[in-house]
Amino acid sequence: MSQDIRDFLTPSCELLALGEPTHQEPAFGRVRNQLFAQLVERGYRSIALETDRVAALAVDDYVQGGAGTLDTVLAEGFTHGFGAQPGNGRLVAWMREFNRDRGAGERLAFHGFDTPTENTMAPSPRGYLEHARDYLQLDLDIAALTGGDERWSSEQAVLDAASSPGATPEAATLRRVADDLMTQLYLRAPELIASSSRAEWLRAGTHLRAGLGLLRYHAQAAVQGLGLSDRVSGLLGLRDALMARNLLDIRAVEAERGPTLVFAHNLHLQQAPSTWAGGELDCRWNGAGRIVGPLLGERYVFVAGSLGRSEALGLGEPAPGTYEALLQRPDTAWELVATPMPGEARARTDTAPQQGYFFDRAGFDGAAAVLHIGDGAAAAA
Repeated sequence: MSQDIRDFLTPSCELLALGEPTHQEPAFGRVRNQLFAQLVERGYRSIALETDRVAALAVDDYVQGGAGTLDTVLAEGFTHGFGAQPGNGRLVAWMREFNRDRGAGERLAFHGFDTPTENTMAPSPRGYLEHARDYLQLDLDIAALTGGDERWSSEQAVLDAASSPGATPEAATLRRVADDLMTQLYLRAPELIASSSRAEWLRAGTHLRAGLGLLRYHAQAAVQGLGLSDRVSGLLGLRDALMARNLLDIRAVEAERGPTLVFAHNLHLQQAPSTWAGGELDCRWNGAGRIVGPLLGERYVFVAGSLGRSEALGLGEPAPGTYEALLQRPDTAWELVATPMPGEARARTDTAPQQGYFFDRAGFDGAAAVLHIGDGAAAAA
């Protein structure tokens, strides 16, 4: 039993993945912040959260001492509603203060590793591609190919394959244009970096990859003839594949500065297949952790998140015989514990889909440890 995450690290770990079983229990953000502070003492210099990678550039600018206010950064630099979570505000403020008067090599960096998509919405790729075009100083009318942004961002464009612009001739042309932009970005890298900076070159690449990712996502949304579960599984799988690519890119940027902590839902970080079932849906896909794990080997370490009781979710004490009950200890708000063995207990059945609590024993597979929050209210105090 421990409250020091360093007890579970291996010397080869470069990407430590800390999961949570739901986004709606604020205690996980508070505990994550404590654990990140411990990791910083061990040489970690970056954190990646489940928020849009391009939007998060504004958060990192602020963390590095840039202009603006914390409230503005939380509103504009976080997607999926995560800017409203108290733990994220405290994290950003702490990182900015830590970086004050420190040199570039010792500063902490903030990254998002998600795509700019929501469950029923994916924006137009226009702005992302135009950022790269402008950086390359090319004369391309990308807006003429994308048309109005609402064509892409409407719910119907994601929910109805026939309404998606992802399989149109214009979308195919846009993908060729984006590929050409990426080629130019690398062909001209020496001159571009000399005339701007390595940071600006990397930022252009981040925008361009986001645009390409959106074109792929919209193409997946345009696939016809799929049942609902297969359709949603395809979109979830593509999102996680793009998240995995982002994590590998982030590690390439941060490799010389130290390891990275990544924090997200268990479904994105676990090394077992991810599943989501309920109502008409029965989805199965490979999460980002399942993709990155084999690629990084022992350099990827996953710590699963588990929750006992939670006022925020209206979740009571776990029933005897469940994994959560097995991990509960009296008068212990949270702790890091060894991973339970298969067959030691059973899954709890007192959760509801709207609580966002997705927990499967298979999610423990390959986990180095479990972060168990026994009482959300106590851990968030």
